[in-house]
This record gives sequence, C-alpha cells and structure tokens, in this order.
Amino acid sequence: MSERAVVFAYHNVGVRCLQVLLARGVDVALVVTHEDNPAENIWFGSVRALAAEHGIATITPDDPRSPELFEAVRAARPDFIFSAYYRHMLPVKLLALAPRGAFNMHGSLLPKYRGRVPVNWAVLNGETETGATLHEMTAKPDAGALIDQTAVPILPDDTAGQVFDKVTVAAEQTLWRVLPALLAGNAPRLPNERAQGSYYGGRKPEDGRIDWSQPAQQVYNLVRAVAPPYPGAFTDLAEQRFVIARARPAPGRFANLPTGLQVEDNALLGVCGDGRALVIHELWHDGRAIEPAAFARLIHSSRHS
Repeated sequence: MSERAVVFAYHNVGVRCLQVLLARGVDVALVVTHEDNPAENIWFGSVRALAAEHGIATITPDDPRSPELFEAVRAARPDFIFSAYYRHMLPVKLLALAPRGAFNMHGSLLPKYRGRVPVNWAVLNGETETGATLHEMTAKPDAGALIDQTAVPILPDDTAGQVFDKVTVAAEQTLWRVLPALLAGNAPRLPNERAQGSYYGGRKPEDGRIDWSQPAQQVYNLVRAVAPPYPGAFTDLAEQRFVIARARPAPGRFANLPTGLQVEDNALLGVCGDGRALVIHELWHDGRAIEPAAFARLIHSSRHS
C-alpha cells in the first residue's frame, strides 16, 4: 500500500518535487497551491496544471490557518506532508495531521539563507554556491532538522534566474535520492545549526534601485540578482527610468567619468563609485530595449525640454 501525502507546492521547484513524489509511487491525495497573481510575471510552471493532468484534487486557499484547509487536509488522511516553494508558513496544528512527518524543500544550503527569496539573496551577496535542502517543518521558518541537501555552483556571471534553474534540479535530485529512506522511516535527521546560518526577508521591486556610489562588483551582483525574469535593477535619470537587463564588468578604470549611466564611444556604461564600470549590454526603457544612440538623444532632449 502506497504512502499517502498532501503536497503544498508552487513554482518550478513545486512542479518537479510533485513529479518526483508521483514517480516514486507516493499516493498524492491532495495538492494545495496558489492562485497566480495577475500582477506577477508568471514565468514558471504550473503545479495546478500538473495536478490536473494526474487527476489529483487541488485547492488554493488564501489562508493557511483556515478551518476549511485544516478539514481538507485531515480528510485526505496523509501519512506525510510535503511542501515545495509554497509561499505560506504552515501552522503546527496542520503539520501534526501527518503522523510520519512534514517536510519542506528550501532553495538554499540551510542553515544559510533561511527565509524568503534565498536564490536572489545568494547572488546579491556574491556567493559562489547555493543549493536545495529538504528539512522537517517546525513552528519557525526553515528551522527543522535537515534531511538532505544538494549544492550547485554560482558562476561569476550567473543571474538569479540561471541559478534558480540549477536549484530546481538540485531540489529534484535531493528528493529523489532521499525519498526511499524517508518512506522507509530511516532517513537521517541532521542538526540545523541556526546560529551558523542567516535569515533574509522578502524583496520588493524598489530594492532593485542602483546606488552608483557602490563598487562595481556590488552593483553587478544586484544586476544579476534581479535580472529578468525578475523586475530588474534600475536607475532614474532625467526623470526617466532605465532597467539594466544584462551587463558585465568592464576592464580598466573610469575614474575620469562621473558615476551613473552614460555613453562612451557608442557604448553604454554604468560608472561606479570605485572608478570601475559595467558595460551595459541590454538597457530597457518603457519596457523596450534602447540603443546607446537613442539613449543619448533621449537624455539630451529630456534635459533641454
């Protein structure tokens, strides 16, 4: 007889982890996911669509503490609860409905980068690796015992989107590897040394505003951390907003130039506080790419209008 599970999932990690559970023969009795936000750029896969393809009952409650959700999970009689990129903390009372445990897939190498958007924070902070961790769920976020984790590299020019793709694969590999032991009841429980890690909160689009007085590497990390499909690093100039979609550090120093966006030798540069610069390979204005010559004309006309 297959073990029964209720799965809370969203995003690409949620899709892949649900597929692993199904491939390993877990009886997924109920999927809990989110309604897509029409104001959000939905660039990722649909847990709801995958569940529908497999004929699995799916609900999208707004409140994880609602009595209706509690009753739906209890009626599903799960042995396990699994969560993968579900955006709400689950109350302890709900977790207790799974007698064999409740486990979450988190997009970092816990105890580092507990909390929200861990991939973006890791890129922003210039980390050289991150990964995915399966851990027990407790009353506090990302604080339960570690079950297993898989590391992936962050290359110097990787964007958060590229790293997230790697983390998705790492999540799939982690769950695939440890799930037989988890179902058999002999998976390891490793300490989650919270004092050795870090906690980060959510990020807003406004957090992508560039401070050109910072060193070039720090600005570049911001560009990579929020590059599309995320909202992007931006700067305002002559009452116009420009989003840097793609850039790379320039060789040499530019101490003779003022900080900020400018055109030099028909190239777009972002000069930073340490005298170094980024070569801007893709700049957006009003949702469209703008070339260096068009940028120069726009700034000139804005300043003289």
